[in-house]
Amino acid sequence: MSKNHKHDMAAVLDALDHSDGDVDHPQELLVELQEGFSSDHKRLEKKTYEKELARLQYELVKMQYWVKATGFRMIILFEGRDAAGKGGSIKRLTEPMNPRGCRVVALGMPSDQQKTQWYFQRYVEHFPSAGEIVVFDRSWYNRAGVERVMGFATEDQVEQFYVACPQFERMLVQDGILLLKYWFSINDEEQEKRFQSRIDCEERRWKLSPMDIESRNRWVEYSKAKDIMFSKTHIPEAPWFTVEANDKRRARLNCLRHVLSKVPYEDMTPPPIEMPARPEQGDYKRPPFNEQFFVPNNYPYKD
Repeated sequence: MSKNHKHDMAAVLDALDHSDGDVDHPQELLVELQEGFSSDHKRLEKKTYEKELARLQYELVKMQYWVKATGFRMIILFEGRDAAGKGGSIKRLTEPMNPRGCRVVALGMPSDQQKTQWYFQRYVEHFPSAGEIVVFDRSWYNRAGVERVMGFATEDQVEQFYVACPQFERMLVQDGILLLKYWFSINDEEQEKRFQSRIDCEERRWKLSPMDIESRNRWVEYSKAKDIMFSKTHIPEAPWFTVEANDKRRARLNCLRHVLSKVPYEDMTPPPIEMPARPEQGDYKRPPFNEQFFVPNNYPYKD
């Protein structure tokens, strides 16, 4: 760690020591203030990761049964730098659950018509009904991040967002929706590695766009935008939770475990269905197989 980093770390610790109790989650704040610092921690062992992932996903299934039975509503939004691991965590969160009650929303650029609407309108259209979980892969916080840094929004629009967003989120929470906001934090060295990995791997190149490269070139600007965003929108009703994401495996497990800790679910898994004997099917004769088209079997059975 450089002398400057050591000096910055000392400043962080001093700030925490003199916070007068105003910091609710000093460990999470410390992680965020350290963004950009390198980490020497080894990656979580694969066997440990897979075992714990299976356990947590089993709990997620139980959680969804409870959400459906009680009519609970949840919104989980994922934000963070490009290549921070949001998509991988969303995949592990949603893959064990019934897609009829758990949706992922990843909106593209607004249309010309949407640009004339109330800013939050196109997001509200995707909000959960009773018994639903909605996951936003990026969200209305685009305005405070990419739109602000890349100049897609005016200063007035950004300032208006800072005022409106906390009011908007308080309304959601007051209406009974659980709103969880996660920021995936990685340092610049790790982002560089992941970008290069996407370039080197042809089937993953689609995950890297010219906009991602431009974002990489504006690392400090994004840091400033994120810090301002946190200061304006970290509210008691809907606080920000930081996920340290330099290790993807740890990030996924920590995020899933935290989601579970925020839902007061009980095990409402239905009992197994009894499989009765199949009734007689009569003497129906199917058409000859040679009248059907089959996909060629390119992987023949072996003796």
